[in-house]
Amino acid sequence: MGTVWEANMAKDHVPSRRRDPSKGDKVAWNSHGSTASGTVEKKITRRTEAAGRTVDASPDEPQYEVRSDKSGRTAVHKPSALKKKSK
Repeated sequence: MGTVWEANMAKDHVPSRRRDPSKGDKVAWNSHGSTASGTVEKKITRRTEAAGRTVDASPDEPQYEVRSDKSGRTAVHKPSALKKKSK
């Protein structure tokens, strides 16, 4: 089963690549056996420190810093781990 981002590919008519999350998007992800939700804070495209760890991202393999709605803390995820929430 593909991600919501991949499903949007046909809807958005973007051939050859999926629609990645954007700053401000509401997303959900799996966290310790349950589902967490939050907002995309920024796209990370280089090796850097974020959310208390080293993030090995690149322009070809970006990762996204998200802020949890519940805790207010940040985490970093690959786009494949994020599912866009309906508005």
